[in-house]
Amino acid sequence: MKLHIITIGQPKLDYARSGWQEYEARLRHYHQFRVTHLPDKQNDTKHILEAAGSAYKVALEVTGQQFSSHDLALFLEKQALAGKEATFIIGGPTGLPPEVLKAADLHWSLSQLTFPHDLAMVILLETLYRASTINAGHPYHK
Repeated sequence: MKLHIITIGQPKLDYARSGWQEYEARLRHYHQFRVTHLPDKQNDTKHILEAAGSAYKVALEVTGQQFSSHDLALFLEKQALAGKEATFIIGGPTGLPPEVLKAADLHWSLSQLTFPHDLAMVILLETLYRASTINAGHPYHK
């Protein structure tokens, strides 16, 4: 499956950079995986939607749908069968522009909790990795 992660900014704190690198490497074992880190000044509709292209767009948004790990695995499986790249978009610390939210095919909330921006980026990759291991029948998710 093709996965594309678009973030505004990059993880800045040491723990987040380390976590990002770890889960990015792990995800590459399961997917054709690419990342686009847009600079903070490009947290606008034009740059984000241009980076996403025609992919299935998943906007990370606090009021979005929540998934269990198994539900996310089923979602990824469905997207893989559709054969279209799935792009997960995580905005800056203030979220995504309204026009990006309107253009998204799905709004996904990691939790009702509020996370620091760096941590949210790591959680995104970890949850995608966990769902990927579930689909592959590997024991990581237990």
